[in-house]
Amino acid sequence: MRDPYHDFNSLCRDCLHIWMAATADRRCPECGSPKTVYHPELGRLSIAHIDCDSFYASVEKRDNPDLRDKPVIVGGEHRGVVAAACYVARVYGVRSAMPMFKALQACPNAVVIRPNMQKYATVGRTIRAMMQEITPLVEPISIDEAFLDLTGTTRLHGRSPAASLAHLVTRIEKEVGVTASVGLSYNKFLAKIASDLEKPRGFAVIGQGDASSFLATKPVSIIWGVGKTLNKKLEQDGIRAVGDLLPFDQIELQMRYGAMGKRLYHFARGQDDRKVDPTSETKSISAETTFAKDITSYDALCHALWPLCEKVASRFKKAELAARTLTLKLKTDRFKTITRSRTLHDPTQLAENFYRVGCELLKAEANGTAFRLMGIGGSEMADPADADPFDLADPGAKKRADVEKTMDAIRAKLGDKALIKGRSLADTENKPDRSGVRQKIPQPQGKKDRST
Repeated sequence: MRDPYHDFNSLCRDCLHIWMAATADRRCPECGSPKTVYHPELGRLSIAHIDCDSFYASVEKRDNPDLRDKPVIVGGEHRGVVAAACYVARVYGVRSAMPMFKALQACPNAVVIRPNMQKYATVGRTIRAMMQEITPLVEPISIDEAFLDLTGTTRLHGRSPAASLAHLVTRIEKEVGVTASVGLSYNKFLAKIASDLEKPRGFAVIGQGDASSFLATKPVSIIWGVGKTLNKKLEQDGIRAVGDLLPFDQIELQMRYGAMGKRLYHFARGQDDRKVDPTSETKSISAETTFAKDITSYDALCHALWPLCEKVASRFKKAELAARTLTLKLKTDRFKTITRSRTLHDPTQLAENFYRVGCELLKAEANGTAFRLMGIGGSEMADPADADPFDLADPGAKKRADVEKTMDAIRAKLGDKALIKGRSLADTENKPDRSGVRQKIPQPQGKKDRST
């Protein structure tokens, strides 16, 4: 049976009327609304990306109507950074990850609100449940965005995927009080790009017929996974626009750029065979160890914590995720489990940050209690592009991040044991010398030194 919605090319986002039009109509012929969507393939596309608009700031404005027309910045204090900025503040040039003092210079009348991650997570879960009402194939990407596959849902809802999406974002705005933008396409890569094209309250479509021409002139950084370092290397090789990748075959790109070369080849051609996978969401990543003997000493616990932090950070980097909330887990000699968590202003991927926070959480618990197990983990997943921004309140943060990135690069080439930090060598019984560096205890002759 032919899908009755297959051939329409126009949709009214208000009354959900669909029709065939020779060109894009400025107003709906049924209700007169100007909120119309036109695309030749509109009735045949079913892969979507939904992203809430300036989510944190929108939630704060919802909860305080007096802020509706004011510039709102969610973030730390004067020496912190911007976590989110409403669209009024963005008019003044305020952007996420901008140092707060610069944001306030650009927009001195802004209302600054400290983040409330628990509240945002609750709202995010409500929105996700609404997504799952229209399709079980929902793949969350972060607290306020997700991919949806609406293939085969036409009979279930009595409307096309495009109309179901328009109805969904209208419900989110009316029932939850925040707005969202939709990107609709034939794969995840292009749906994600489309959702950013017409924010806020956007509904953008990229079809197979216009994907190549759309991508050709876009900067190569539009490809997911092309960060600053790779983008710089591509520019050095004369590749600035996506279209500049087309003359290269896949083997040549892989030889030049490793595993990323395969992605560059396919994405430049609008190809992406990744499925929307509702089971793919990683809610947390952690590592733990059971001690051979119970440990009571704070120093010994911190020493045991470091390799766990390195393991967890490595897993986050491989998964291309970052954590907003860090959690320490302890189990006493009487098998009582203790968990302590801290939510960060900015997400992190760095072992150093896991270690610093973990040691701080340990201080209150290392009171002579004997522990048989310890673990560290991260949750409230975030985009790694937002992780570990420059922080004026912690001038040493950039240096620590650069050191860790250099170590990661060396280990990737020479193996995990090619380079390690001094704290990995310290024995728990050792005392720091006057320089603060722990010294190894000489090993008895005839026994192998296992500290390395």
